[in-house]
Amino acid sequence: MTIKYLKKGKNDNDRALEDASVSETVKKTLKMIKEGGDKAVRELSEKFDNYSPKSFKLSLSEINDLIDKVPARDLEDIKFAQEQIRNFAQAQRDSMQDIEIETMPGVILGHKNIPVQSVGCYVPGGKFPMVASAHMSIVTANVAKVPRIIASTPPFKGKPNPAVIAAMHLGGAHEIYILGGIQAVGAMALGTDTISPVDMLVGPGNAFVAEAKRQLFGEVGIDLFAGPTETMVIADKTVDAELCATDLLGQAEHGYNSPAILITNDEKLAKNTIEEIKRILTILPTAETASISWKDYGEVILCDTYEEMLEVANNISSEHVQVMTSKDDWFLDNMHSYGALFLGPRTNVSNGDKVIGTNHTLPTKRAGRYTGGLWVGKFLKTHSYQKITSDDAAVKIGKYCSRLSMLESFIGHAEQANIRIRRYGGQNIPYGKAAE
Repeated sequence: MTIKYLKKGKNDNDRALEDASVSETVKKTLKMIKEGGDKAVRELSEKFDNYSPKSFKLSLSEINDLIDKVPARDLEDIKFAQEQIRNFAQAQRDSMQDIEIETMPGVILGHKNIPVQSVGCYVPGGKFPMVASAHMSIVTANVAKVPRIIASTPPFKGKPNPAVIAAMHLGGAHEIYILGGIQAVGAMALGTDTISPVDMLVGPGNAFVAEAKRQLFGEVGIDLFAGPTETMVIADKTVDAELCATDLLGQAEHGYNSPAILITNDEKLAKNTIEEIKRILTILPTAETASISWKDYGEVILCDTYEEMLEVANNISSEHVQVMTSKDDWFLDNMHSYGALFLGPRTNVSNGDKVIGTNHTLPTKRAGRYTGGLWVGKFLKTHSYQKITSDDAAVKIGKYCSRLSMLESFIGHAEQANIRIRRYGGQNIPYGKAAE
């Protein structure tokens, strides 16, 4: 195997040091919120966002006033995007069925898909107003029929962003708060005097939001560990350097620590892409951010074969994987660890981020090895139930249960079975003995 790095990003030790620093800050801040409630939340909002309104929760009249400020074309676009996301989420929901089967005469087993009862949706927006993130979490929770959906987003340039608020309201949020960062997810998860706690937190965010969700997991459920945006382009000679460079930088602009990786078996394409990235960074308005991400987290990996490209890609397990090769369907069949796939040169990660209908809240930091992204099923809990409807079934199952319980030395468990064998089968089993 020949795998060559033409460009490498920061090493794992440097990245771990950054994570440790974030973790300690989050721990202290969550403790402050838990002990101080609304007062602490206000202090944090003043400190980080210079924002301290009379109430962080928007009233319906405030929401309507903000929506009135959104241009008609923008509202139309928001509604179109939400329709695509709602349609796909509904198709996913329709694929999840409650079941009930009779596994043997008199024994009925089943499960029900029940919505989480309250969800807090975090919508990033301090640096860029992330309108699309409102669609992804709120619309999808709405399709799942979550009874209470609250949403929080930071102020944008000192005040609520009308387009983000419109997306939240049209998506189905029942409560909307103008709060950002750790104070937002902390308040939603832990609760304060004015904010009732939720059962689950969802939505992307910066490193501090992601770490806060990680530390709050257990106190509440979370969708997944969503860290800085990651993108990977798998390409061969069927595409050109401009396309590859554009797709890499399109995601690198998210933040200063957004990994962007090219995997290719064409050395000419690899080198040309590096040069093309240099050119685009001279004209890209977000180059100040994208250039740092590319310098510190950009990688170009040259492989000999498609099999090597596949192996490297699966090992990295990137959040977004754009495949532009002569073997796109082969990668679809064989990729097993990733957030979402974008197949062929006609599609791109931005489609998935904004409008096409799939969800853009996806696993990062190799979490694609064990989980997929946010989808309607994340808002549903599958609960099983069982029922025995005949004396014969109660006795038959009871005998197996009695003996298996005694095998594990659980006498009390065995007696739960034995008492039913006595009552429904008329058999006199001595206390603490296994059924025959």
